[in-house]
Amino acid sequence: MSRKNPKESGIETLSGVDGAFLNLETAATPMHVGSLHLFEVPAGYQGDFYKAVRHMMESRMVPVLRRRLASLPLHLANPVWLQGEVDLDRHIRRVRLPKPGTWAQLEAVVADLHAELLDRSHPLWMLYVLEGLASGEKAYYFKIHHAMLDGQAGVALAGALFDTTPDAAPVPKRRSRQAAAVAKADAKPGALALAAAAFRHDAAQYVKLVRELPGVVRTLAGIVRSSSAGTDHAADFGELKRSISFGPRTAFNVAITPERGFATATVPRAELKAIAAANDATVNDVVLALCSGALRRFLKRNGSIPRKSLIASMPISLREQGNTEMRTQATLSLVNLASNVADPLKRLRAIRDSAGATKSVARQAKSVIPTDFPLFGVPWILGALASFYGRSRVVDTLPVLANVLVSNVPGPPVPLYVGGLRMTGYWPLSIVEHGVGLNITLMSYAGNLCIGFVVARNAVPDVHELAVDFLDAFEEMRQRMQKPPKATRKAAAAES
Repeated sequence: MSRKNPKESGIETLSGVDGAFLNLETAATPMHVGSLHLFEVPAGYQGDFYKAVRHMMESRMVPVLRRRLASLPLHLANPVWLQGEVDLDRHIRRVRLPKPGTWAQLEAVVADLHAELLDRSHPLWMLYVLEGLASGEKAYYFKIHHAMLDGQAGVALAGALFDTTPDAAPVPKRRSRQAAAVAKADAKPGALALAAAAFRHDAAQYVKLVRELPGVVRTLAGIVRSSSAGTDHAADFGELKRSISFGPRTAFNVAITPERGFATATVPRAELKAIAAANDATVNDVVLALCSGALRRFLKRNGSIPRKSLIASMPISLREQGNTEMRTQATLSLVNLASNVADPLKRLRAIRDSAGATKSVARQAKSVIPTDFPLFGVPWILGALASFYGRSRVVDTLPVLANVLVSNVPGPPVPLYVGGLRMTGYWPLSIVEHGVGLNITLMSYAGNLCIGFVVARNAVPDVHELAVDFLDAFEEMRQRMQKPPKATRKAAAAES
């Protein structure tokens, strides 16, 4: 957990997970996440969208956006966060699209911006107002380091920034006490104070680790015992063992270069819910099945579909309901995508069983999965390993743990506004890594599911193919749902 005592020192320590995102970052693997926002413009609009966005950020500058890193000598422990003022002229910029300002050109500009590392000498976020769309719509791209928050914390941040009606709510004046706290943080604590805060954090995590170890052992022993007993948990554990293995090697699973590609797609969430209900599945199961269908199409067109199923790495949130802390609280799981199954509905049901077993086992182990741990002496080791992993041929020799990264984030259910303009699209962008050059992140927003495809261009030269393949897989699923089962068709034919 992120330990903080801003009233006393203005210092916040990073959790072990958040620190890892910093330490594993290289020029080829930036560790920030982002989002593209599109706004409709009413006829006769005369406003300045850049000024509206700047006013939103200036008037609602929440503490997470004021964080800046302070490193420790020799990188013996994670850096810490300090609160400070933000130079909005630097953090909010205008970017004009090349003419004629097509959607594909906007996606290409966002891809290039997403490839750029954030400057660690400033707060780790940037906002780019994108001007010149031929449609006349307004847009901006926002990125923030994953060390600062995860997907669900990002949704909470959006809730703090955006309006939920066209009429902007009055913004409370910043209290002088809050201003004094920021001024105190700007005083820059000395190296000794920073080191003391970081070492206290790591010492507390060592104590916690020792104290909780017996409980961890009991929980894991219980899971193992249940796997051999005749219980529902045993069935889940058995399904998990059957469905998860190393993935086949594909074009996505290579050492990646810094260049990025980005594409978007949107589908109605109500139709996904209907498909899920008809198959006793969840919307997330349907999403995974559509990703699998899209990958089947892409691989068939660009070579062949592997006989072995693709494996997706998918985050599972460890947040308790109502928890909006601005830090990462998730773990990664593996899900079999049943990509070797041609029939879309059979594929969906296979994914349902695999994903359900994964979630069940994760729920049992949730209490012992750490989101914080000590990293004394480790940061420089992680950084060196990340750099070595990208430069060497290690990626080509190790087994493929996951072929693709897939994340489904529940977003705002109601429309959001900036300066009176309604947001019509909210597409997420996430991280690709060495060995996994494709990330598909989905965000539910105001009745739609907005899909962001991020790729390393050396792994997927034309990401737009994948976006089209996803929509084709969605259409195939819809049409397949409309056909009655084979047995019903035979019965109807016999009666006629």
